Amino acid sequence: MITLLIVADDFTGALDTGVQLAGSGARTRVVTDPDFSPQSAEGAEVLVIDAETRHLPPAQAADIVGDIVRRAVEQKVPYIYKKTDSALRGNVGAELGALLAASGEKALPFLPAYPQIGRCTKGGVHYIDGQPVAESVFGIDPFEPVRHSDLAGLIGAQSSVPVHSLPADGPAPSGQGIYVYDACSLEDLEQTGRTLAAAGRLHISAGCAGFGAVLPRLLGLGGKECAPEPRLDPRLLVVCGSVNPITVAQLDAAEQAGFARMRLSPRQKLEPGYWHSEEGRAARAGIEAMLEQNRCAILDSNDAGGNSLTADYAAGLGCGLEDMRVRIASSIGDLVASLFHSPAVGTILMTGGDTLLQVMRCAGVRELEPLCELEKGVVLARCTYNGCTRHVITKSGGFGQATLLTGLAARLAAQANGYELEATGTI
Repeated sequence: MITLLIVADDFTGALDTGVQLAGSGARTRVVTDPDFSPQSAEGAEVLVIDAETRHLPPAQAADIVGDIVRRAVEQKVPYIYKKTDSALRGNVGAELGALLAASGEKALPFLPAYPQIGRCTKGGVHYIDGQPVAESVFGIDPFEPVRHSDLAGLIGAQSSVPVHSLPADGPAPSGQGIYVYDACSLEDLEQTGRTLAAAGRLHISAGCAGFGAVLPRLLGLGGKECAPEPRLDPRLLVVCGSVNPITVAQLDAAEQAGFARMRLSPRQKLEPGYWHSEEGRAARAGIEAMLEQNRCAILDSNDAGGNSLTADYAAGLGCGLEDMRVRIASSIGDLVASLFHSPAVGTILMTGGDTLLQVMRCAGVRELEPLCELEKGVVLARCTYNGCTRHVITKSGGFGQATLLTGLAARLAAQANGYELEATGTI
């Protein structure tokens, strides 16, 4: 029976929190069907559902989350965790309000911090590497900009539920509403978690992968010996669907270190069915040839020097911003799914939740098995499609050092050669 249900708003978020439980030894399933029933998760202790609500209107997102939570309550799932984005993107207020209403509880503890990767909450304000989140790169995201750094303002923009701000050593909730706890360290998360557990206040809770890493100990999950990290194909294909400047810097550093890089053209990204056309099939053959000739390669959805070419092309097609986002993700999904069985493809790294979801949908995959974290926020998972099993590395677009990709490539090469890696950042 499921002990813990985690409801995420995008696929990479579902995986980066699910792996916290899988890494503790808890049998964890990650699915992309919002209608999936906890009763169907045979043999699992933890079920993670990607509700895919990140880009939906707030009311629609709230309805989906509310439906999932009500079913879980009816099926007597003892613990429910609403996974939120660690940079507060998406429908945070609407979804937390829906969780609280559908659960029948009076109070919802919310721990949005992820101090393990430099995302902290202090005095009810959320910071990214010391900068208020709305003033960081997430405040200028073209698709989902974060407008509020203070949690009360952010939640209040979508919900009328009272919001209370508490320090990490604050008491367990005693009234009604959403209780936002500060945290600037893993110890802060653990301290708050112990307080909530002792008071029996963890039946519902919310936060990101930061507090997700604390939940196994608090809930008595896992404890079994984990399987060793699998040996991975040293060939690395990076598929980028993120426009975040942090990811772009990682791609630039990888290219400078020797990664082959192919930027998809505006037409390839925006014309429906392109990869099934004669021109598209020829282009895909060229991509396979590139992969055969290069151990490390990048398929990039970003234009050189910004994305004005794609924006202009989209305008000519009459595409708005949301339509453009969907078309690009769908095109990348179609392309990578068509390459899934290619012998030229080794380990795949995908950045951006939209990209990952569309690849899985186009490949007919509805579930990924999280295996471990290669480093904080970088998840290794496994999936099988038509008899072909692939290892997939995922990360969200907005974090990591510039050398993240080169470091991963060096790690895969070291593993293949059978020696321990001393980080060099070269391939």
